[in-house]
Order: sequence, then structure tokens, then C-alpha cells
Amino acid sequence: MSAQPATRIDAHFVAAGKYHDIDYARLEVLKLLMEHPHIRTTVAADYSGLERLDSCRFLVTYTCDLMPTPEQTKQLKTFLENGGKWLALHGTNSILVFTEEGLVDTPNDRPDMMEMLGTQFKAHPPIGEFPVEVVNKTHELTKGIEDFDIVDELYLADVTAPIDTLMQTTFEGEATGFVKDKWDKTTVPILYTRDIGKGRIVYNALGHCRGHYDLPGMQDFYPHKEMCAWSYDVYYDMLRRSINWAMRDNMRDGE
Repeated sequence: MSAQPATRIDAHFVAAGKYHDIDYARLEVLKLLMEHPHIRTTVAADYSGLERLDSCRFLVTYTCDLMPTPEQTKQLKTFLENGGKWLALHGTNSILVFTEEGLVDTPNDRPDMMEMLGTQFKAHPPIGEFPVEVVNKTHELTKGIEDFDIVDELYLADVTAPIDTLMQTTFEGEATGFVKDKWDKTTVPILYTRDIGKGRIVYNALGHCRGHYDLPGMQDFYPHKEMCAWSYDVYYDMLRRSINWAMRDNMRDGE
């Protein structure tokens, strides 16, 4: 007699925003979700229709400069408080405004969202290689992963609420083109968790990607595609572990 198939798990995925190859990231995440045939995923290009979360075990976001409304933020928080799980990727915590001088500002005008996420993006240096330190080596999301070097867009962020950092790096130097351009030596969370009520956010700041056609109005053709973390097995390992965590009923099993 064959084993009973796994119970269906519903998920919701918001993939949208600026300056990134959202199509590529969307497809890659969906391929990872499809490794589990009993996950059924709806996909959205903004935060409307969050009533869908009433039927979902987890939410995934890959965005840049895309904020929910204050009312939608309340829906997200209620989802978490009731036990929902949220895998937030790369630019989910970003607000970008260009100044008259052409610099990128990151205003603190959505503290409701940023306090919930636990960090707010502030700047990044030019894409380059940096080391990632695994600071919690016993957590299910990191166990067996050694410290590694990666080429990516290093998202420098302000910590806005208590978080549990699992991976981190350090940075000191300049983030040219941003209002907050000079940085003293600072610890930068790369992978962390934040508990909200019965639920949890897992935030993975890696994962920049940009194709040839992702800067409309700025460059018609961007000459050098940027795949960054998406070129590394360790990044896919991190994503798979996060999906396995998100699938479970119990938030804290496996820690």
C-alpha cells in the first residue's frame, strides 16, 4: 500500500519592485517551491489581496522599494501574530528616494513596516566579494554550513527591533551614491530571525540579481548581468532550508 501523500500547504509569494531582475528571482524561488508538489503558491506583484494569507502557512517576498500600505502592514502583522511564517528576501526592507543631487535616500517614513521586519536598508557599497560568518552553528537554517565568501550586493541596514542573527559580516568604508555614504566599522546581519507573536520572519539579505533590461529610464541596456548569490550553491541551500522550515506547522521545531 502506497504512503498517503503529504497534506497540501498553501503559500503566497510577492515578487516585484525596481532595479532587479524580478522575473529571474521569481522563477528560481518558484522552482524551489515546486520541489515540494504539495505546496500550492499564489504569486502577486504587490501587497494587495492579503486576505489570501488566511489560507496560507507562509509568505515569501522578493521586492525592492515596494511597501505595503499601513493597513496591509497590519494584515501582515496579524498573519505573523497568529503563527504565520515569512521568508523575506534581499530588498524587502528597502525604501528608495532619489534626491535632487542624484543620491539615493532611504527615509524612515514607514517605521511600522521596518519595526516588524527588524531592519531597514540604508545603503550598499559596489558589488564585490565579502566574507559571511555563521554565528549560530546549531540552528536548522545554518547547521553544517561553514563560513563562506560570496560576491553580492551587501545590504547595509539599521537594526530597528530585536533580531536573532544567524549569519553576519562586517563593513567599513563608503557606499557611494547614497545619502548615508560613510560607514564606520559595523556588523551587518545577513541571515536572521525575528519573532512576532506566534509567528516568525526569516530574513535573508543576500540575493541581488539584475539583467540587461532592469533599469528603465536610467539605462535602456545594462551591459553586465549580475547574478551574485544566485550563482552559489550555498545560497540555494539557505533557501531550501528556509522553505523546509516554512512548511512545518511548528515554528520552533528543529532548533
